[in-house]
Amino acid sequence: MSSKFTQSHAYVMIIALLVAGFIINMSPAYPQSAGGAATTNSPSVGASGASSTATTSMTSQMIKSDEKLLTQLAQANIVEINSAKLAEDKSKNEQVKALAKKMMEDHTKALDELKQLAQAKGMTLPTEPDRQQKLMENRLSSMTGEKFDKQYVQQVSERVHKDLHKLLLQAGSKAQDLDIKNYATQNLRVIESHQQLVKETSRTMEFSSHGKSGSSTGTSSGSGMGEKMAPSYSQ
Repeated sequence: MSSKFTQSHAYVMIIALLVAGFIINMSPAYPQSAGGAATTNSPSVGASGASSTATTSMTSQMIKSDEKLLTQLAQANIVEINSAKLAEDKSKNEQVKALAKKMMEDHTKALDELKQLAQAKGMTLPTEPDRQQKLMENRLSSMTGEKFDKQYVQQVSERVHKDLHKLLLQAGSKAQDLDIKNYATQNLRVIESHQQLVKETSRTMEFSSHGKSGSSTGTSSGSGMGEKMAPSYSQ
């Protein structure tokens, strides 16, 4: 009887040991699985983060290139507005004043649209022209009479035909942002209408100047000086 009890006890112990061993072998599998999942997900998060960083960097770079265009466009509009104000105040020529009024209206509108666009993109535009443009403004401000009128029309003509027109073409072709491209396309039409207006104003001023010259020539010929001055006016 003692022998049977001993054998039964031994069997129980063996079974208990087997069960315990099974439990011990299974229990590390759960942390390992959890750890494996965490390890597997970790590179994925890292890759996603790297991708996000790369996208952010590219976006910042794209905005920087467009920001330069917006800054130049803003300064170009500002200098046109400032020059137009001077012309409205100082000029006595009705054609020049009409040109200045039109430039003031259109460039104020263009600048307001540009401000709204820049604000939507989180950008801050300059409120003053650049150094070179300021020097031109100061030079214009120091002039009076017909000299002022000619200089104003000449400056508008040069900026409209060259600087601003070229800048809008550049924005339309090179800007990354679609809104900037649309802005450039719309304002190109306005600038082209300015080109025609500047030509007409310049032509009218030239005719007016020739009329005064002819009158002066007639007066001078009566005083015996017409023969000297005539070649100059005929040119």
